[in-house]
Amino acid sequence: MAQQHMTKEDRSLGELFTELAADTGTLVRQEVALAQAEITHKVTKAGKNVGSLVVGGAVAYLAVMSLTAAIIIGLAAFMPAWLSALIVAVIFGAVSFFLISPALAELKKTDPMPRETIETLKEDAQWLKNEVK
Repeated sequence: MAQQHMTKEDRSLGELFTELAADTGTLVRQEVALAQAEITHKVTKAGKNVGSLVVGGAVAYLAVMSLTAAIIIGLAAFMPAWLSALIVAVIFGAVSFFLISPALAELKKTDPMPRETIETLKEDAQWLKNEVK
């Protein structure tokens, strides 16, 4: 007896649609998993940058609180107290700017959209169109 190999053309329309439905279900599950992984990665990266912002802000605040009085009093021996307070405020402001700016720049670069998933969904839509033909 000769073995019969069923080709795509030999299968019934019902079998083809059943296979297409199964393939589509698998594809959708894979796309959801990809989107979840991509979003988790981006949220983790953003969380690290937010952590840097918090630490940078806390360090700037602690520096201001612990050093301001001592520096102002020290400078006040050579100039009016208001001028020494102004100089200290400008210096601490600059230091905090340089601590916070890199983290803000990284956060602005973070793209929350799952770009890879969007691309593969487009490819999947094209595949589905080709399968239905």
